[in-house]
Amino acid sequence: MNAFKKIMLILVIILFPLLALTSAMRLALTPVYINFEYRQPAFPADPFGFSTTDRLYWGQLSLNYLLGGITHEQFSSLKLPDGTPLFNARELEHMWDVRRLSLRLMGVWRILLVFFLCVFALSFYGHWQRSLLSALRASGLAMILLIGLILLLVWLNFDQLFTAFHRLFFEGDTWLFYPSDNLIRLFPMLFWSDLFIFIGSFTIIICLFPFFIERVLTIRRNQKAQ
Repeated sequence: MNAFKKIMLILVIILFPLLALTSAMRLALTPVYINFEYRQPAFPADPFGFSTTDRLYWGQLSLNYLLGGITHEQFSSLKLPDGTPLFNARELEHMWDVRRLSLRLMGVWRILLVFFLCVFALSFYGHWQRSLLSALRASGLAMILLIGLILLLVWLNFDQLFTAFHRLFFEGDTWLFYPSDNLIRLFPMLFWSDLFIFIGSFTIIICLFPFFIERVLTIRRNQKAQ
């Protein structure tokens, strides 16, 4: 049992940051983020005519597509009120690449959720909750430091970070577009820099949960000791 426990704790230390990150990404793929972002007073207006309502409508359809809610054929057939396609072939190709990446990450997220639920159950059964909490705290602290570094890079030079991200996950230059392309009109650069901050911030919040739980347990122990 001790060997099994050690293996589980090592896996927890390795996988908890990934769970925190993918959980924050999942939240970003809900209407929560786009509703918050598009309604910001500082969010740039579309110089080619999209209203906030238009952006919310087309943006939500794009999120549904990334999560597999609509097929590629349905997404490809979306048209603006004047009958022109919402996205051109180059934009559709990139969205297809993003969809594949998103679905893989969400698949990983679901597996991690199941894994950690099982670990929590086993820790209670084997009475090693404190060891689990210590592993979560150590892993969370390392992730907080890493996310802090990434957020610093966002602040210092987001364009370079954004370019490096796309070169890492996408081939060629399929992610480069003109300012007049609808993909850029819906999702300008500020959208993406704020998205990095949104995901990073919620990842940090999730990584702080073990510290919060430890604090609550310490207070309860002190109250019982009195």
